[in-house]
Amino acid sequence: MTQQKQGKPDAFKAVMEAAKFELGRPELPYQSRGRALTAQEEALADALMELYASGVSGPDALAAALAQKGVECPSSGKADWTADSLAQELAALNADLDAAYAENGFGG
Repeated sequence: MTQQKQGKPDAFKAVMEAAKFELGRPELPYQSRGRALTAQEEALADALMELYASGVSGPDALAAALAQKGVECPSSGKADWTADSLAQELAALNADLDAAYAENGFGG
């Protein structure tokens, strides 16, 4: 099931963006990261946010859209996404960021 959300602002993102400056804490939106994202990880995150905002959902649809957009998988550098490879990549990124947070604490 997909829903059209084009043109609708992301309220949470807007609040976090404003708060980081109001509170003098530009790191606030990234407080759970133990390290900065790589350029490929940022590109994947941005693409996923764009796809979710446009109403794309579900692993098969997301994988197809990432492949169509040519978004590279951070671990392989290839854009040959499948639902399984997307799940594996997200699990690996989450585990790596969790490990970095456990080792380094607050990051970003």
